[in-house]
Amino acid sequence: MSRDKELDAKILRYHFVELWGVSTIASQLGIHHSTVDRVLCQAGMPKAERTRRASIVDLYHPMIIETLDKHPRLSAARLFVMAQQRGYRGGPSQFRAHVARLRPRKSAEAYLRLRTLPGDQAQVDWAHFGHVTIGRATRALMAFVMVLSWSRQIFVRFYLNARMDAFLHGHVAAFEAWGGVPRVLLYDNLRSAVLKRRGDTIQFNPTLLDLAAHYHFEPRPVAPARGNEKGRVERSIRYLRENFFAARPWSDIDDLNAQAETWCWGHSAQRPCAEDPRMTVSQAFDQERAHLMALPDNPFAADECTQVRIGKTPYARFDLNDYSVPHTHVQRTLTVRASLHSVRVLDAGVVLAEHARVYGKGEQIENPAHIEALVSVKRAARHHRGQDRLAHAAASSTALLGRAVERGHSLSRVVKELEELLDTYGASELEHAIVEALQRDVPHPNAVRQSLERRRELRHAPPPIAIALPNNDKARNIVVRPASLAAYDQLNDNSPHDDEPEPHTPEPRT
Repeated sequence: MSRDKELDAKILRYHFVELWGVSTIASQLGIHHSTVDRVLCQAGMPKAERTRRASIVDLYHPMIIETLDKHPRLSAARLFVMAQQRGYRGGPSQFRAHVARLRPRKSAEAYLRLRTLPGDQAQVDWAHFGHVTIGRATRALMAFVMVLSWSRQIFVRFYLNARMDAFLHGHVAAFEAWGGVPRVLLYDNLRSAVLKRRGDTIQFNPTLLDLAAHYHFEPRPVAPARGNEKGRVERSIRYLRENFFAARPWSDIDDLNAQAETWCWGHSAQRPCAEDPRMTVSQAFDQERAHLMALPDNPFAADECTQVRIGKTPYARFDLNDYSVPHTHVQRTLTVRASLHSVRVLDAGVVLAEHARVYGKGEQIENPAHIEALVSVKRAARHHRGQDRLAHAAASSTALLGRAVERGHSLSRVVKELEELLDTYGASELEHAIVEALQRDVPHPNAVRQSLERRRELRHAPPPIAIALPNNDKARNIVVRPASLAAYDQLNDNSPHDDEPEPHTPEPRT
């Protein structure tokens, strides 16, 4: 017999045989009287009513009830302060318990089950899936989710933000994946969809209206606090978290999106359709596809477009990183058009620079032609360029250069030697070696070189071989003439024979 059943048997025996009261049983068995009440109620006995003791809160019940009638959502903490001003001297926990019993309960609301026709509606929302670290940046991992209301076909695309360009790109990708457009798209009150709302008056985001005009769908926001109106996308997000994302390994955002696409058309599409359990979601979508509106001839341009001011250095700051531009366009305002994978810098519609987009923080993405053009025009910039390159490749180099100057070393020579070590060994190894040199208080390139060689020998790696020519036209064009070997032949003739002893040279006295 389990312990609970044994306790229940004792309670019943003491009550029916010994005729003990509830309080006596609870006291003798060392349990709460509610446990005794529960066992007796399960046995068919009515619950014993106990006389409630008077409380100091009772005097304030009329004030609490009257205030809650006028302000039903007023917090218990504020009511406690009001009672204290009227002379209440009790504790807050007892007061909050009384307020909870006296607060009027909101009546439960019944909802109609919403039904849609094939191809008539889709529901859209963002979902947050934590954060990812890329370089020195921490990015929010967001999932754009769109679900067809009739077939329950899900589209998912992960992004590293929830900005307008990602919002637009999610729509375009969903329409292309489905091969059509629903007639109505239902949104929560997202900032990307609704800018302002006052009663029934809604101000849509103008960019969303441009998207709707391009694909001919109707954007429709749900009523405030009406989560049931977009319950299909809410349940799809919960299904996505539990069935796809939980405990799933992935390497980068592209890998995650590839797995999400396979899941949407594979495992997710094989679940029963809610409208007709005799069909799968995939079979229902095959029927709904024919009812979707046709795609336009050209997709909507979903790139992000913004104006940037170029400072004294030829870089355009966009999304926490700097992208190089021609030095002829400094101190000007240019246009940046960014897709998910590229960043273009334009001036009056003319593309000045195009780079691969990165999602780190504080990175410099450069076109070597931009920098070489600037260096050739302004030779004095070469010295500062070397320091800047070292600072981005090895952060500790700034401290080493400062301490080297304090010791009287030539800054330009130290920078040059460190750049050579950077080209030979790479940024990661150089950073480790500089840190070791600073710890040993030897801020000199020779100490850095010794540390690099020691780390190379520990890895049993072969010595590095420099294969690049100097970045100097004069050095590249040097003509090396072969030396004459006649002098070496003459030395060979005058050398002593093997059988002749060499002349003795007396050692100098010290």
